[in-house]
Amino acid sequence: MRAYHVHSFETPAQLTDLPMPSPAEGEIRVHIHACGLNFADLLMQRGTYQDTPALPFVAGMEIAGVVDALGPNTSGPAVGTRVAVFGGQGGLAEFGCFDANRAVTLPESMSFEDAAAFQIAYGTSHVALDYRARLQPGDTLLVLGAAGGVGLTAVEIGKLMGANVIACARGAEKLEVAKAAGADHLIDATSEDIREVTKSLGGADVVYDPVGGEQWKAAFRASNPDARLLPIGFASGDVPQVPANHMLVKNLTVMGVYWGGYLKYKPEVVTESLTTLFDWFAQGKLAPHISHSLPLDQVEEGMELLRNRKSTGKVVITI
Repeated sequence: MRAYHVHSFETPAQLTDLPMPSPAEGEIRVHIHACGLNFADLLMQRGTYQDTPALPFVAGMEIAGVVDALGPNTSGPAVGTRVAVFGGQGGLAEFGCFDANRAVTLPESMSFEDAAAFQIAYGTSHVALDYRARLQPGDTLLVLGAAGGVGLTAVEIGKLMGANVIACARGAEKLEVAKAAGADHLIDATSEDIREVTKSLGGADVVYDPVGGEQWKAAFRASNPDARLLPIGFASGDVPQVPANHMLVKNLTVMGVYWGGYLKYKPEVVTESLTTLFDWFAQGKLAPHISHSLPLDQVEEGMELLRNRKSTGKVVITI
């Protein structure tokens, strides 16, 4: 089978031929139709992600496809079932074996491409805003990186939960995407002062930050007393330090959010969240934004879109 194989952290991953995998006990084999790309895929290829698999491995964290085979003593999902799976690896291939307990049956109305773009982005934002920050109707939510894979879903979910949403992104084109997702106010990170604009709008009650660096510092200073700040990731490459004395004075709460971590020690947080999200999708309340859909032969092109921040929403590889 064809697969995007990471064999070294010092040399580029390669699209190559690998043997067809066989599912172990408790696993399903999926004929993969689509795989969503994530910024973490870039970090994994360099060995710098907090949850990088041992070498060698097939890249690709989240997939959608059809169950092709069951491992020994594995009851389902049945062969032929359309599923989405967050596997953490193994997605950029024609077939993959995954823990059966991580498979989610797809709504009939959901395409494989939408499903591959759905779990990490929407799951991260929903767990962050609902389970962690307890976002309330009327709260002001500041979303940094608001046109990216997770940021755009935070805009969409925040608006659905009744927040007043401030979207911050780089350039007019990306801001238009955030506006279409429901943002009430827009900040152009290339030309406007994030702190000043946010404060002029009443300050932030919740900050959703997949960027880090200088944008985190500006958002931190624009936060209202009792605000909740959510570090989601560090796309800027700069992991900011939190001034505890300022947290103390303003009664701020900083809450780390690693969606995949809950699968290891509190999986019900993820499963309950996904149940809500798939229900919202079935009701037409959520609409995944996929800026690029590329075949497996162009996976490097997809990675470059992420690396150079040329995409909005999600990039999906079809297989």
